[in-house]
Amino acid sequence: MRLTPIALVLAMAACTPVVVDEGPAVAPLQQTANAPKVSRAQAMNNYRRAVARVEPVAEALCRQRAPSLNCDFRIVIDDRNGDMVNAYQTLDNNGRPILGFTTGLIAEARNEDEIAFVIAHETAHHIAGHIARQRQNAMVGAALLGGLAGALGTTSADAINSAQQIGATVGARTYSKNFELEADALGTRIAHSSGYDPLRGAQFFFRIPDPGDRFLGTHPANGDRLKTVQRVAAGL
Repeated sequence: MRLTPIALVLAMAACTPVVVDEGPAVAPLQQTANAPKVSRAQAMNNYRRAVARVEPVAEALCRQRAPSLNCDFRIVIDDRNGDMVNAYQTLDNNGRPILGFTTGLIAEARNEDEIAFVIAHETAHHIAGHIARQRQNAMVGAALLGGLAGALGTTSADAINSAQQIGATVGARTYSKNFELEADALGTRIAHSSGYDPLRGAQFFFRIPDPGDRFLGTHPANGDRLKTVQRVAAGL
């Protein structure tokens, strides 16, 4: 099925350039990610407790910073993809933010601080308005590349539609790394305000694949994310 540029954006995982407050320089974070894996029952208990503590803090901050947004988070467990490690944020038809966490991701978190940090990060995406900003970037990309194809003499509707789809993808991904770093920075504050240690929570990064700095990759290098958490946490 062919996706229109807008449908393509809505199908992508949830991220205008931002300036992250770097704060003072700090020493490198020592890796302690070899903590033993907890049982699934314990991991689920950690998740439930973290949701109970992070959600009200995130909702209060959302109402303070973005009063025009729906700040009633619906946080769900996604058990459709087996052991896939993933978290995502989307909106329902009424604009209510839905945060999904796969059972694989919950099981991978070694303590309550780690799962709390991931939850805080996803709430930060919504508070910062990343879906709307990503959609806007995609629309601009689709219009620019589609218009360029027409200006170059392309008359085929399929070719122009393909150009629009490529433009939407490029536009949506152009600033996604910045969005992730912004969510890390704000998520650090949310986790801290919820009573968690964001530095301990950020140890989760040591156990997920490092995307490096791929062109148009959707996530920044894990090292950059860790530095963001360190610098923000140092100022709390």
